[in-house]
Amino acid sequence: MTEKEPHISIRNLTMAYGDFVVMQDLTFNINRADIFIIMGGSGCGKSTLMNILIGLKVPTKGKVLYGEVDFWGADPQTRERIIRRSGVMYQSGALWSSMTLAENVSLPLETYTDLTATQIRKVVGLKLALVGLAGFEEFYPAEISGGMQKRAGIARAMALDPEILFFDEPSAGLDPVSARRLDDLILELNDSLGTTMVVVTHELASIFAIGSNSVFLDASKRTMTATGNPKKLLAETQDLTLRLFLTRGEKS
Repeated sequence: MTEKEPHISIRNLTMAYGDFVVMQDLTFNINRADIFIIMGGSGCGKSTLMNILIGLKVPTKGKVLYGEVDFWGADPQTRERIIRRSGVMYQSGALWSSMTLAENVSLPLETYTDLTATQIRKVVGLKLALVGLAGFEEFYPAEISGGMQKRAGIARAMALDPEILFFDEPSAGLDPVSARRLDDLILELNDSLGTTMVVVTHELASIFAIGSNSVFLDASKRTMTATGNPKKLLAETQDLTLRLFLTRGEKS
């Protein structure tokens, strides 16, 4: 079996707000083409960890390596180039309500590329089609469902053909059917594009449906207690906190 290549490596990472340590001693790999789940109960630091990975918060200690590059040890220009190769879908979708879906998706293309208006329209049409929204280019976010808004958020995150896609609680606020459709879309995109995906979630159904790798952040211990395929962790773990989380979800 071919050993997987790490895309992002976290080494001895500590996250804190002032003197309050949220998590410490985090060491794990996010491999290329993983659907990697950052999981744990409320208040364990899942979103804080994602903010460190996407350049929004400086870690208190430790390293984040993109390939061989020490992200937080690099100069601002290098960090900007790395982040430019990533896309983020925020929990709400974070679409501009005054813009159509086409305008939302085109915004990063207009900002960061030299494509012509015609070329941008073609790219926007392709991205919306990839997430099942062909024909909805001129709709405003308020005119479509919550699940469709999430998919439009994914289309915008994919606008610049990122190597890595980050998702912050993608299923939050969706009914079970819409949540499953979103999980299916994430699987399809990962399979067809080979994009590395990092998903912050505590939704048990999504964790098992899409996760190929994961890290569990234990709020009571303020550190990670496991990393690996969620199904394998459930089958093999002797850790009571992790077992309760993986069998009871939000009730853990």
